Amino acid sequence: MSASVLYDAPGPKAVVRNRIYAVVGSLAIVALIAVSIMRLADKGHLAPEMWDIFNYAGIRQNIADAVLATLKAFGLAAVGSLVLGVLLAVGRLSDHKPVRWVATTFIELFRSLPLLITIYAIWVGFLTDYSMWALAAGLSVYNGCVQAEVLRAGINSVPKGQSEAAYALGMSKTQVMTTVLMPQAIRSMLPTIISQLVVTLKDTSLGFIILYPELLQTARLIASNTQVNGQYPYVSTIVVIGTIYIAMCLLLSALATWIEKRGRRAKTGIKVAPGVQTADIPTVEALPGPEAGGAGGAGSTADGAAGAGVTKD
Repeated sequence: MSASVLYDAPGPKAVVRNRIYAVVGSLAIVALIAVSIMRLADKGHLAPEMWDIFNYAGIRQNIADAVLATLKAFGLAAVGSLVLGVLLAVGRLSDHKPVRWVATTFIELFRSLPLLITIYAIWVGFLTDYSMWALAAGLSVYNGCVQAEVLRAGINSVPKGQSEAAYALGMSKTQVMTTVLMPQAIRSMLPTIISQLVVTLKDTSLGFIILYPELLQTARLIASNTQVNGQYPYVSTIVVIGTIYIAMCLLLSALATWIEKRGRRAKTGIKVAPGVQTADIPTVEALPGPEAGGAGGAGSTADGAAGAGVTKD
């Protein structure tokens, strides 16, 4: 039985104990969910009328517009963060100290600031009348700094011999970075890059602070302006909007997995030479060995023995 460095393989008693803990923990979680559902049902939050509001065409149209607005902000932020991440990563690895210092200061500054403050500052200071661009700019700045560190780690993980070989061929540093280092860094760090894009998609919900009509802002307006049986449908609205967020993130993760698998199957375009047929290889007859038998082997032995018996006068 092999044991991990960080976790010893459990024995029979430990296996039984872990199974008991798993069963007890699962039952506790199920009981907690059941109690929550019962309390929500007693307060009327799970009544059919609370869910019937999503059958109205106006509310459906509001949710569809919110999804479109969320995807617009995410698309701009995704492109902006990737472009800014590449620029900052190259600047962080620059041989020129001023460029390297500026890139490092920018990254450390905006990684330390809360994203909500960055979005609000850009909105108030520069783009008061353009909430979508303010949200996209704030997301691009913060996530661009994170993507820059991801790409820098990927570039540093490429073996040094490849860049040295490229320089030996006469390539410039720009050519080495764009044709040798950056493609390998992107391919090796693609799962982390996509994971950060998923975070960017979820962070579009911070647009509510600048009144951008994305999903969370629309959900707040729907729940606070619609009254059913004397109550506001916050629970049903949160469940529906949360399901939409989960679906979008799962679709983005599936797209990332498909891109990663497709990248692994990249074709080189080099044709493999056909195999050599056995009939084309000239054959050489095997020489008889001692065990090949026959008179040849015996005669050789007899001659050797006779030769050994000759004595010189």
